[in-house]
Amino acid sequence: MRTPTAATVASLVLLAGALAVPVLGIYPVLAMQLLCFAMFACAFNLLLGFAGMLSFGHAAFFGLAAYVTGWVVTGWGWETVPSILAGTAAAAALGLVIGAIAIRRQGIYFAMTTLALAQLVYFVCLQAPFTGGENGIQGVHRGTLFGLVSLRSDDAMYYFVLAVFVAVFLFIRRIVHSPYGQVLKAIRENEPRAISLGYEVNRYKLLAFVLSAAIAGLAGSLKSLTLGLASLTDVMQGTSGEVILMTLLGGTGTFFGPVLGAFTVAGLQNLLADRVGSWVSVIIGAIFVVCVIGFRRGFVGELLAWQKRRQARTH
Repeated sequence: MRTPTAATVASLVLLAGALAVPVLGIYPVLAMQLLCFAMFACAFNLLLGFAGMLSFGHAAFFGLAAYVTGWVVTGWGWETVPSILAGTAAAAALGLVIGAIAIRRQGIYFAMTTLALAQLVYFVCLQAPFTGGENGIQGVHRGTLFGLVSLRSDDAMYYFVLAVFVAVFLFIRRIVHSPYGQVLKAIRENEPRAISLGYEVNRYKLLAFVLSAAIAGLAGSLKSLTLGLASLTDVMQGTSGEVILMTLLGGTGTFFGPVLGAFTVAGLQNLLADRVGSWVSVIIGAIFVVCVIGFRRGFVGELLAWQKRRQARTH
């Protein structure tokens, strides 16, 4: 009989704590918002941490999916699941277009290409008639789950978002541990060697980009339903910067790092917004500087490195 690993035990404890959130009196809407940003960070980490591609425009997928979901719900009366699928599909399609253009470049040129195209998406969302301009799309109702379970209750919606987050988390783990994920790691470590081994690198990178965009879109769709709002904030460059910060703080190339980073950044924003106002960005920036100096691998990355050093000394 295999002994459960520390990671397995920690996962079960975190899952039990997440299931108990409504019982503990924690505001469910805040918890759902944290889960959506954690899913967004996990999607970005799939691209940066495991494929080695730094995107400066990931908010385009997050925000576009939020707008599409809000539009089909308020304008066409779609139910919850079809509206989420529509937003996710729109983000995946946009990821296919942007990815096909951006992966032809590497390094800073790749990052700047994603930034430029994301800004184009932002201006489209600002000017398009169905987005509501600066007011966004408001009154996005949650509807029901397959016509059986009403999601109007915050508790019911929270458990739905939690279930989707767990499924996405396990899906990303499966991708990374699959042969495809191993090829992505090889491309991240040494792309010329992967090419010399016969792999069509651009196809692997494009698929990783589309998968990351689709998961980011799924997070944006859920966020739109959770808050009942799709706004320009979702697609702004600042949101792309925040997801980079979340991933780096938690630790790139780890599974729990982006989740912890998202909880830290989004939690501090909600906790300090009413107390320090616009100084929130300054405080978070200072925390980021301290972490970069003291924790180069991020919170979880440093913890895993310390664990490896301890095991090496023991052996």
